[in-house]
Amino acid sequence: MLIRSWNLYHGRSHPPGRRGYVEAAVRLAAADDPDVLCLQELPLWSIPRLGRWSGMQTFPAPTRRAPLGAHAGRALTASHYGVVRSAFSGQSNAILVAPGREAHDLGSVRISERRHHPRVCQAVRVDDRIVVANLHASGEVVRMEVGRALAWLDGLVRADEPLVLAGDFNASLALPGFSAPHGSIDDVLVRGAEATALHVWPEERRRQNGVVLSDHAPVELTVL
Repeated sequence: MLIRSWNLYHGRSHPPGRRGYVEAAVRLAAADDPDVLCLQELPLWSIPRLGRWSGMQTFPAPTRRAPLGAHAGRALTASHYGVVRSAFSGQSNAILVAPGREAHDLGSVRISERRHHPRVCQAVRVDDRIVVANLHASGEVVRMEVGRALAWLDGLVRADEPLVLAGDFNASLALPGFSAPHGSIDDVLVRGAEATALHVWPEERRRQNGVVLSDHAPVELTVL
C-alpha cells in the first residue's frame, strides 16, 4: 500500500510567486495512483474540487476558517499567492484514498491549545485493516500535539491493527514503537507493520513548466 504525504504550501510555488498551483499539485500527487494521499495546507475553496482533480475518495479536515468565506478568500489570495496565504483562504488537511479501496472516515480531533495555531489530526481506516492518520503539527510543541493525536488514535485502532502517522511534524520526531524518522519535518511513520524505506521526491519531480510546486517535497513509503 503506497502512502504519500505532501504539504501543498497553500498552492504556492518555491520560491513564492504571484500564481497559485493547488490544482496542479493535487493532480501531480495523484497521477501515478497512490493508495493513500495525505495532504496538508490546502485552501478551503479547494476541498470540493479534490475528488475531481485526483479521482480519489476525499476526507477533509478543516483547520482554519476563511473569515470572509471560501470564495472571497480565494479571490483575495489570487491577487498574489506569494504574499497572501491562509489568512483569507482558510486551511484544511485531507486524506485521499484510491477508488478501489474501502475507506471509512474515523473523524478528526484538535491537537493544539487555543493559544496556538489550530492543528488537527484526522484518520481513515483503509480496507478494514489499517488506520492512516494525517496531521500538521507545530514544531515548538510537537510532542504535546502528537501525544494528543496518539491518545485519540489509540482509542480507535484495534488490537494488532497497523497505524500509519503521516504529515508535516515541523520537527524530526522519534516515536516509541514506530519506524525511525528520516530526519526531516515531513515524514510517514509506521507502527505494527513492515514498510519500505521512506522516499523523498527530488525537486525535479515536482517541477512543472519551470516552476517548483510547494516548498515541501512529497514523501512516501509502501506498507508491506
